[in-house]
Amino acid sequence: MAFYQSDASIHSGSILENRLLLARTKGTSMIITPSILTANFCELGRTMDEALDAGIEWIHLDVMDGNWVVNRTITFGPALIRSIREHVGPDVFLDCHLMVTNAEENWDQYVDAGVNLVIAHIEAVDDMAGLITKLHSAGCQAGAVLNPDTPADAILPYLQDLDLVLVMSVVPGKGGQSFMPEMEEKTRAFRKAIDAQIASGGRQTKLMIDGGVKAHNIAQVADWGVEVAVVGSGLINDNGSIEENLTEILSSLS
Repeated sequence: MAFYQSDASIHSGSILENRLLLARTKGTSMIITPSILTANFCELGRTMDEALDAGIEWIHLDVMDGNWVVNRTITFGPALIRSIREHVGPDVFLDCHLMVTNAEENWDQYVDAGVNLVIAHIEAVDDMAGLITKLHSAGCQAGAVLNPDTPADAILPYLQDLDLVLVMSVVPGKGGQSFMPEMEEKTRAFRKAIDAQIASGGRQTKLMIDGGVKAHNIAQVADWGVEVAVVGSGLINDNGSIEENLTEILSSLS
């Protein structure tokens, strides 16, 4: 059973809009979504419960196939994602960030596993327009992501059809990195283009950032116009509970 949204829901952007509305009622215009890569996978169910109890309603799933990222890391695939969906139920928003060589061939496995949104790398896809069409036809939202050294112009031609754009503020799969503040110009360019698109009656594409985001720089990316921030070790770590870490992050936004 797939837990994706209906086609009508995709084109209205309702599920993303609802998440942003909820964020605003909690005093912030930004959604914080945890990446599970820093979790203990033997305790993943408990980590999911802790996240949901803390008020998290969006989970970010980083899929690496051992080929595309620079350090050849393998993370997990559709089987684990299906287990997460079954554990959290149908109301939690799941996205998968595909850092793989064959997203155009196996995207449907992630949709069938229960994700709401598939985010594919512009550098790894030959026909982004075709992939977006296939995802929407399957009732799944479509996102595009670009590496730090890829210009915004690589994605802008597809913006009108995308539900989300993800800006990487680290190089995927490369260890020992810090947040890259030089991504400001690119992020603001997307914000400007998305705002213009919305103002003209177009799709309400959302803007996400991922890589080195923590409490000390969350206000910075919010100022750039980011609506969804992926946080990994800043949320899931041994220094505090997810609720405590989330409270610190949200406090930094106020």
